[in-house]
Amino acid sequence: METVLGDPAQFILDHTVLTQTPLVPEISLYVASEMLPIWQMTEDEMRTVGLPPPFWAFAWAGGQALARYILDNPELVAGKRVLDFGAGSGLAGIAAALAGAAQVSAAEIDPIAIIAMDLNARANTVTLIALEGDIVGAAGADWDVVLAADVCYEGPASKRIVAWLDDLARTGVTVLMGDPGRTYFPKSGHEKLISYAVKTTTELEDTDLRNTSVWRVTG
Repeated sequence: METVLGDPAQFILDHTVLTQTPLVPEISLYVASEMLPIWQMTEDEMRTVGLPPPFWAFAWAGGQALARYILDNPELVAGKRVLDFGAGSGLAGIAAALAGAAQVSAAEIDPIAIIAMDLNARANTVTLIALEGDIVGAAGADWDVVLAADVCYEGPASKRIVAWLDDLARTGVTVLMGDPGRTYFPKSGHEKLISYAVKTTTELEDTDLRNTSVWRVTG
């Protein structure tokens, strides 16, 4: 199939495959089989230099763990307003919607990820409300639960994000994080809820199986 240049939705459909998520087979995502080729094609075919890495094209370990925990504990989100922050593929948000959340918003700074999230939501017959842009620092009045997976991969950004999540938790928002032990994950201010062995790929991680935990932020 020929890709229409400049059409993100068609680009995603042409260069990914709708695939069951390893730890969460209830959810299928449009994912790439390899990291580097899709990264290069994103810049080439979208005619844009310097696009964010295509994090939306993979089911990251933290997102898988968080989605699994939500589906196994639906009472955490059922009937509630949920935010999937740094949503990427939208995996955690889709899990929340399937678990009965009243409303799920998904925030991303990458405009292509916004389109990928919509395609993934449609594939799983749920609805995500897209929030495009940097929302760090926003008040939590619109959300009962905030989900954040794999967000601690860069120093200054992680510090800013974690401080905001701590603030939300102190105001009474339930904040859950999924993380496989990344360098900038905070050393305190959270409690471990569960750990999973998550199948991944050595293109994304340093191993094909990551011990990944779900944490509740205590502020």
